[in-house]
Amino acid sequence: MARAGLSKQRLIRAGAELADEVGFDRVTVSALARRFDVKVASLYSHLRNSHDLKTGIALLALEELAERAADALAGRAGKDALAAFANAYRDYAGEHPGRYAATRFPLDPRTAAASAGGRHAQMTRAILRGYDLPEPDQTHAVRLLGSVFHGFVSLEASGGFSHSAPDSPETWAWVVDHLDALLRSLRAPEP
Repeated sequence: MARAGLSKQRLIRAGAELADEVGFDRVTVSALARRFDVKVASLYSHLRNSHDLKTGIALLALEELAERAADALAGRAGKDALAAFANAYRDYAGEHPGRYAATRFPLDPRTAAASAGGRHAQMTRAILRGYDLPEPDQTHAVRLLGSVFHGFVSLEASGGFSHSAPDSPETWAWVVDHLDALLRSLRAPEP
């Protein structure tokens, strides 16, 4: 019988909190059982295994991040939209490091297709429409932005920028400015 008050959604939310505290890679069903002071077996009526738990955390994090990015983008265009989108990612990663790490968890194709991951790509393409990029430049730009944002956030989170000047917020602003300049330079030529 399932323990009263426990549900898959509650366990996933608790797993996400645990990920932020100890790191996504250290989240297991056993660790979650300790958090609720229950036997591991009692969680298996809600979760199949640690992979199921991590998939749930990844889906939750992708949804939270998509909501945050969508709110940040509302009513913005051009460089303002690019900066708001970039800042939404960086802020989320800083506030929820374990959940952010979960957004990189490999999902099976069916789960990935049904996740909020597609919303992230759609929002990136919406920003890029303001730059009037032709294909395949638009696809390359989606990948570029994802790579730069994730790379910067990952290096910053690991302390990679803490030992030298200028500080990372200054570099972040510089990166966004130069991404905007690059994207403007790639505009489709006027006919």
